Amino acid sequence: MRRLSCLLIAVVTCVVAITTSVSGAAEKGQWRSLFDGKTLNGWEKHGGRAKYWVEDGAIVGQSVPNSPNTFLCTKERFRDFELVFEVKVDNQLNSGVQIRSNIKENDRVYGPQVEIEASPGQAGYIYGEATGRGWLSKKRDTHSALKNGQWNRYRVLARGPNIKTWINDTPIADLTDEEASREGFIGLQVHGVGKREEPLYVRWRNIKIRPLK
Repeated sequence: MRRLSCLLIAVVTCVVAITTSVSGAAEKGQWRSLFDGKTLNGWEKHGGRAKYWVEDGAIVGQSVPNSPNTFLCTKERFRDFELVFEVKVDNQLNSGVQIRSNIKENDRVYGPQVEIEASPGQAGYIYGEATGRGWLSKKRDTHSALKNGQWNRYRVLARGPNIKTWINDTPIADLTDEEASREGFIGLQVHGVGKREEPLYVRWRNIKIRPLK
């Protein structure tokens, strides 16, 4: 009887472990790349006239004068997900990554944007691009989590109305916003630079996503 009880406990423990493992796998899907490192397949440009191309395994965005904000957007749409990417941006250029975003009239991209800007600044906070709402992250502390002139690793967790961000493993934003869109594309922004003729650059690489179920 004692041996039978031990055997039953072992079986139950094994079943619980397997169930937990399967549940975890279902909760977080497999990582996959949104950028193949060689081409812009799966992406399309919207908004302004900034230039995008692939160089040394990275997507390069270049500003052009007299252009509104420009976005290179995934053709695929996403709901709840975990997104990671690396970015390096010129200090004078404002940039960002759109999440769960959409298109309205005049090819204008709108939706939540994860801010990219030089330190000290507000990189990693959430802005409502073309939503008329301004900053969605109302409390924003100036910080230096983003290392100027270097590659920086962002992590974005979007689940339901909540969006969390990290830069180089430092927590930045924790936003719960019932009004923000819950589904849309990912977009890489080159901000307008007015009449500036000398180009500014932003680069992205290792762009990966996995669904949250």
